[in-house]
Amino acid sequence: MKWYAKLFTLCVVAYAFSPIDLIPDFIPILGYVDDLIIVPLGIVLALKMIPGEVIEENKVKAQEIQGKPKNWLTAALFIVVWILLAIWIAWYVYKKFSH
Repeated sequence: MKWYAKLFTLCVVAYAFSPIDLIPDFIPILGYVDDLIIVPLGIVLALKMIPGEVIEENKVKAQEIQGKPKNWLTAALFIVVWILLAIWIAWYVYKKFSH
């Protein structure tokens, strides 16, 4: 894959996850329109820059990953941690404002 395709793809991903936009989100309607246009357009352009062989090779890898078993124990652990954190925050808020 060419260096400019990698750089462009990285920029599209960075823009998608960045809290900084070309048009700030607090501007009604226009703030979200830039995300709805720029990000999908960037994805389409990035996919056109990536060679077909690279896309096909990675599709095969993605399908192999999908067939692997899930780690339910780890998922349960994360859920328990989030529930305990929510309970702790609720307890803290209750104690703080109940007086």
